Formats: sequence, C-alpha cells, structure tokens
Amino acid sequence: MDATSRRKLLVWYRKNRRDLPWRRTRDPYAIWVSEIMLQQTRVAAVVSYYERFLRRFPDVGTLARARIDTVLTLWSGLGYYRRARHLHAAARILRRDGFPRTAADWRRLPGVGPYTAAAVASIAFGEPAAVVDGNVTRVLSRLHALDDGRPVGDLAQAWLSPRAPGDFNQAVMELGATVCTPRSPECARCPLRTACAGKETPERYPAPRARARPVRERRAVAFACRNGKVFLTRRNGTGLLAGMWDLPPTRARGEPLAVIRHGVLNRHMVISVYRDRAHGAGRWFTAWQLGRIPLAAAARKCLRGTGFGLGDIRE
Repeated sequence: MDATSRRKLLVWYRKNRRDLPWRRTRDPYAIWVSEIMLQQTRVAAVVSYYERFLRRFPDVGTLARARIDTVLTLWSGLGYYRRARHLHAAARILRRDGFPRTAADWRRLPGVGPYTAAAVASIAFGEPAAVVDGNVTRVLSRLHALDDGRPVGDLAQAWLSPRAPGDFNQAVMELGATVCTPRSPECARCPLRTACAGKETPERYPAPRARARPVRERRAVAFACRNGKVFLTRRNGTGLLAGMWDLPPTRARGEPLAVIRHGVLNRHMVISVYRDRAHGAGRWFTAWQLGRIPLAAAARKCLRGTGFGLGDIRE
C-alpha cells in the first residue's frame, strides 16, 4: 500500500470509528483487558462487561490481589472462562514485573497470543507490530485479490503505518468489521475502493476455509428448588468451565420445564431442564446470590427459562 492509501485509511478511521470505551485510553492495562475480552466475542457483548470489570478492578494491582472466584463472577456470562483465569494469572506477573513494551514480551504472558500481543504493543506503546485477525485477512485478501488462502502476516506487516501503528491496526480491523464485511460489503463507502483489486467480486475473497462440522449435543439438567433456593453443583477439573457453578445433570424424563439452546464454538447444545430433587455435592443459592457467583452461561439461560430469580440473575 502506498502512502496515499495509508493516509486515506487513517483519515477515514478517525472520522468514522465507533466510540468504544477502550479507544479512549492508552493505558496498557485497560487495552489488555479489552483485547482479552474481545477474543472470539462480539464487540456489542463486551462493552458492558468491560466497563463493569474496570470499575471493580481499575488497575493491575486490584486484579492481581483479587480471588479467582471474584474474577470469574465478574466474567460470568461472557464465556470462554479460561480467558479470565489467564487474565488473573498474568495480572500477578505484571504487578511484579511491570508491563512489557514489545509484542514478543507480551506473548510470554498466559493467554496472550500473536494477535493480542501485537494489538496491545502497537496501541499502548506504538510498536510497529501488525495484527492479523479475520477482518484484517479479509481486507488484505480483497485489496490484493488473494483467493489462494495464503497467510497475510507478512503483507500486513509491510502494509502497516510505522508512524501510527496502533491507529492503523485498528483502522484495518474497523474497515473489516463495518464496511468490508463478509457478506454484502459496502464498497461504495470504502476509502480504499480505487486501489482494491477485488472490488468487482469482493465476496470471492478470501478463499473459503474448511469449517469443522458442528457437534450437536443434548443434555438434561435438574432444577431442584426449595424455600426460594436453587441447587447447583460446581464444575471440577481443568476444562473450559472449571470452577463454574451449574445445574447438575439428571436422568429425569417427561415434560421439561424449559428447553434451552446454547452454542460454544462449534458445539450446538440443546438442554432440557427438568424439575428434580437435589443430588450430588453442591449448594443451595438464593436468586440474589446467583448474581454474585461464577455461574455458567448455559445455567444462566436455563434458570431464566424456568423463571427462577428472573430479575436477580445479572447479565
């Protein structure tokens, strides 16, 4: 990309970017938290969690000193809870060692991959490290008419503005998220349309990737309720939901109280909720307490489906 195209993209971004809370700061802590939350999660879903999280943990010290249960509770409903555990573990390292200034050093932290490392280092510290995500790949593939599925990392790095790497990275991602979308891109609004080699058939680029077939799963869970309390069990082990509270499994049959659909990555779950007795190791919780424990997102949906504590289960 030539200097004129870079300038057009930056001008477009500064005029048209969405007003997101993490774009109002250069604080590496706040930017890092936002990037972890944005991993595999839509922007619209992140904003309220981000603002609430920073109110509770305004700096890396308060996060590092917090109990992991408290962190998981604030994260509850956002999903992919391993991110919260990595965030907490990394906060303890950052409190001790300080914030890295390069993408290479950020990658040494738990839960920080190439994309997140480049995003934080470029936005917070101005390092010329290019980010590559789905939006960037799509924009570059269309701009250069690449339909062979080749990686675009080197191209993104060569394309990066060395004077404003943070803004430029965000500009490319913003273009992909709002204009150069997967379907029905708005090419007439694109600041790079005159330089785009793929503008005649944009949806041809990039080459489609083979997708994993969705895994369909059916579960039955128990809704045991007495004296205004519901019975929950805690997930053990080291899986995605380790440490989260959930409705226990059941073999009950008959007419369910509710049927909930819930998706995680390529898993499509249909969860039937049955009235049943309490069984297994667990605890009883009031509706008020549900908003103050790390509650699995699927359990949250199930409880809402039964109507239990509808006004108290915090989103």
